[in-house]
Amino acid sequence: ANHPDHPELLRIHADESSARAAGEDWHTDVSCEEEPPMGSMLYLTEVPPTGGDTMFASMYAAFDALTRPMQRFLEGLSAVHDGAKVWTKYGMTPSRPFARTEHPIIAVHPETGRKLLFDNKVFTTHVPGLSLKESDALLEMLYRHIENPRFMCRFSWQPNSVAFWDNRCTQHQAIFDYFPARRSGYGATINGTRPPAASGAGGSWKREAGS
Repeated sequence: ANHPDHPELLRIHADESSARAAGEDWHTDVSCEEEPPMGSMLYLTEVPPTGGDTMFASMYAAFDALTRPMQRFLEGLSAVHDGAKVWTKYGMTPSRPFARTEHPIIAVHPETGRKLLFDNKVFTTHVPGLSLKESDALLEMLYRHIENPRFMCRFSWQPNSVAFWDNRCTQHQAIFDYFPARRSGYGATINGTRPPAASGAGGSWKREAGS
């Protein structure tokens, strides 16, 4: 449910009746949109006595840690991000069709110019131009790669803490290790732009697919 006076604020809440918490898988917010958010903010008014941290991972570091041959290979590929992959699991009925967009796997941050890995376990469905087996194997490797602790930092919440992160070059995960305690607050996303592709991204395979 959204804030009653500010509908752009999404309520974030888990308690003794919650079977799950939002954001338990590594992800970047709503990458299925044509223009994913540039940033996200989370304000928690109530936090558990222990646990409930949020993990963040640098997608700059994830890209830099790939071998050069793998970097070159991925710069020629895009992936489909589909909102239906996650939201239909929870019985959500949208007021409009779920967003579904193709983004480069290796993007460039529009302000820093640095290359980064733009992949998302929650929303990414497949890599066009590859067979299903190839696509699944590649994506699974990248999901595991992103979970490397060397890329991460950990944010420990206190009451009325605010976290503000760059959604374009990070992924995050909410740790649901505090049941049955309560964790509650509000989140917001900030409008962004389409992820720019690294040099050559998305070009060669599209030509091959059409030949």
